[in-house]
Amino acid sequence: MEHGELLGIRDEYDAWMRRDARPDTGHARVERVGPVVRQTVVGGAGAGAGWSGVLWSDLDEDTADGEIAAQVAYFAGRGAPEFEWKLYGHDRPADLGDRLRAAGLVAEPAETLMVARVADLADLPVDPPEGVTVRAVTDPAGVDLMMEVHTRAFGAEQPRIRELMLTLLREEPGSIAAVLAMAGDTPVSAARMEMRPGSPFAGLWGGGTVAEWRGRGIYRALVAHRARVAAERGVRYLQVDASADSRPILERLGFGVLGVTVPYVWTAGGGPA
Repeated sequence: MEHGELLGIRDEYDAWMRRDARPDTGHARVERVGPVVRQTVVGGAGAGAGWSGVLWSDLDEDTADGEIAAQVAYFAGRGAPEFEWKLYGHDRPADLGDRLRAAGLVAEPAETLMVARVADLADLPVDPPEGVTVRAVTDPAGVDLMMEVHTRAFGAEQPRIRELMLTLLREEPGSIAAVLAMAGDTPVSAARMEMRPGSPFAGLWGGGTVAEWRGRGIYRALVAHRARVAAERGVRYLQVDASADSRPILERLGFGVLGVTVPYVWTAGGGPA
């Protein structure tokens, strides 16, 4: 994709997924408060029932510090254990990351925001390597197998992701497509796709393969599988927050770069309020 086209898609992404975002579950609320759009878990739901944080902001040098302090006070006042301010490279002011750190938020590793047109992925081969089968995840047992993969692939358990997937499969099954790659009875790779009604974008999340099965085309097969589902649902674009490991694979598959995003996380008791 050409640079100008990518900028246009980035504008669409900012509109649909940030400025006018819809809640990622029925247990969350998205609201615009002045120059900030945030999502909050509501209704007494646990942290696993949704993501809490700042999706979008329209700030400058004069307003940034006050708005950061206001969001810290808001989430702290709700007793939230943490919230995330998702910073994109084109957000303003240019030193917003420094200001977030000064307010006690901690930067996590940067990721590359990548996107592809679903139509351009139609010819990707979906067959996994020999000895591996791909199957949809539709129940708690399948989610547990996915979490087993994530623990082995990423070296940490992810209880919030488990609860989010269980919530979506139970309450909004049309908003998620989860998939497992199995070598016999052993799960070796897993991934999911999240969709929001009416949005042209679907997000690819959690793609992970255990170390001994990497480099065999399984990750590519799971991207292709989800691209087919997205096409059936009328989704136009697939979006990924790509790690350094997955970025080159996605570039070879035809994904383009929209920019860099850094999660800044505030934890209760972890910094100045």
